[in-house]
Amino acid sequence: MPILPSALFTRRTIATACVTGSLVLGPAAYGSHTPGPPALGTPTSASASMPSGGNPSATPMPGMSPGNGLSAQQDGYTLTSPTATLPAGKAATYRFTITGPGGTPVTAFALNQTRRLHFYVIRSDLTGFQHLHPTMTGDGTWTAHLAPLQPGHWRLFTQFTPDTGPGKGRDFVLSRTLTVPGTAATTALPPPSASTMVDGYTLTLRGNLKAGMMSPLTVTIRKDGKSVTDLQPYLDTYAHLTAFHQGDQAFAHLHPQTKAAGGHGGPTLDFMVGLPASGNWRLFLQFQTAGTLHTAAVTLHVR
Repeated sequence: MPILPSALFTRRTIATACVTGSLVLGPAAYGSHTPGPPALGTPTSASASMPSGGNPSATPMPGMSPGNGLSAQQDGYTLTSPTATLPAGKAATYRFTITGPGGTPVTAFALNQTRRLHFYVIRSDLTGFQHLHPTMTGDGTWTAHLAPLQPGHWRLFTQFTPDTGPGKGRDFVLSRTLTVPGTAATTALPPPSASTMVDGYTLTLRGNLKAGMMSPLTVTIRKDGKSVTDLQPYLDTYAHLTAFHQGDQAFAHLHPQTKAAGGHGGPTLDFMVGLPASGNWRLFLQFQTAGTLHTAAVTLHVR
């Protein structure tokens, strides 16, 4: 079953029902596309990965952010940090600021999924995923507390929406890299799959998705063979979804609009997915039950 993940940085729509969370990934302004029935079968090998800028054979999706999160600068906004290395195997702090077009640190940020700023950590082989919520001091300095990192090259992403200035109301994703010294043991990306497990939960994915097109992706969650219907709200929705493109670490993320309604989500989450690049993406889906946050990982292939 060819399957693929999330999308870029504009607001999305979620329709929630008693047992179904409906999430939209990809630009909301994209025109209607009616896909055929989901294809069966899972790719056993990855196709050639394209640059994350997009698929030249596909029509660009209106409303899509021109960035992919792989730059420290965009439209006058800059992610700055004095830290270029961190020690291996130790919890560490990472301090940074977001400066605006005038070079002054930004201190006013709009709430985005209940947070002023989201912070993501990923190694070049797409392992070691962390999703954090740093704290900010009055001068605009943010501090993220990182779990221990293994040796290798890492990319740190910030996702935010300025609440003042020329970028007010716009979503930005900026990133910087750092090195963790030591001998890096690279982990091979798991092959594309239609299912994954975490903490006793089984997630089954169904879809037939292509680069540059909006298509449905369904995730069903079960435990011990039974449908899970007790998903609790996490960051105002029943699932938080982040994905990274193999090779360049291009970033894609879900932005819901509608808040979750009570602790009775599941077992099915429906996504509309639009990704600009073909190849493999590593998807991280976070959901909460009984006060515990679970993070499931799966490789999805985009044709």
